[in-house]
Amino acid sequence: MTLGWQLYVFIIVICSFIAHFLFLRWSSKFRTDEKLGEGNTTGHRWDGDLQEYNNPLPRWWLNLFQLTVVFGIGYLVLYPGSGIYDGLLNWSQTQQYDQQVAIEEAGYDAIFAAYVDQDFAALQQDPKAMTAGLNLFGNYCAQCHGSDARGAVGFPNLTDNDWLWGGEQQQIITTISNGRNGVMPGWGAVLGGEPGVTAVAHYVRSLSGLEHDAELAGTGEAQYGLFCSACHGPTGSGNSLLGAPNLSDDIWLYGANLESLKQTIELGRNNLMPAFSDSLSEDKIKVLMAYIKQLSSNQP
Repeated sequence: MTLGWQLYVFIIVICSFIAHFLFLRWSSKFRTDEKLGEGNTTGHRWDGDLQEYNNPLPRWWLNLFQLTVVFGIGYLVLYPGSGIYDGLLNWSQTQQYDQQVAIEEAGYDAIFAAYVDQDFAALQQDPKAMTAGLNLFGNYCAQCHGSDARGAVGFPNLTDNDWLWGGEQQQIITTISNGRNGVMPGWGAVLGGEPGVTAVAHYVRSLSGLEHDAELAGTGEAQYGLFCSACHGPTGSGNSLLGAPNLSDDIWLYGANLESLKQTIELGRNNLMPAFSDSLSEDKIKVLMAYIKQLSSNQP
């Protein structure tokens, strides 16, 4: 908060207390010579005979109001509220949040510490560990990969046993810990524009047995060998070291229709998965890895 806003809040707070003090002082001195409920009205009248009396405020109400003012002053002494003073307790929402997070983290650490020495097979057979993995997945992964882990366009399906960066235990741990950045450059200009892009797209579709134009695929094969095979391999089997997808298994991150393939080839793709090493401890990453690996364990 800037100094101007701090002073603005401070002035409002001080003026409010002064106004309350003056109102209480005036109310406590106000008296009427009339008996309560007789005469001494405000002059307002509704429905012919409904009048508003101008009687003094009850003493108990004034005392209660005074107590609230005293409480307000005490609150401002202990806690931040005036805009320019942090209070004797030096309390803040950020500080309270950090304390609560630390308490919760201590409890979670005790839970996950039990899984540190368990091997992969034991983790997968432990229902509590898999429930913990499911909760971690829901908190950190489901936003992109979906609650059922089947992904979406641009976000890999984690249940099909097809891994861009490798599906071994350590490879998955590395992916979760360090994140991944899959970059494919655009080849539109290199391939000579629309004709070259279309030819390569037909050849790529042929690698996985999809419907294609044989003549165009034949033309695109030579260009594929020159520009694409370095990453995807001569047969389109991919390269997990580079995150280059397998083009022969009919599993597509951005879609297999001709237009999607042409867009991918012409403009390229840039896919980023963030690193979670700062958010998750090693034992949590281990449990999450076991859960993710289990998702595809029954898939061919």
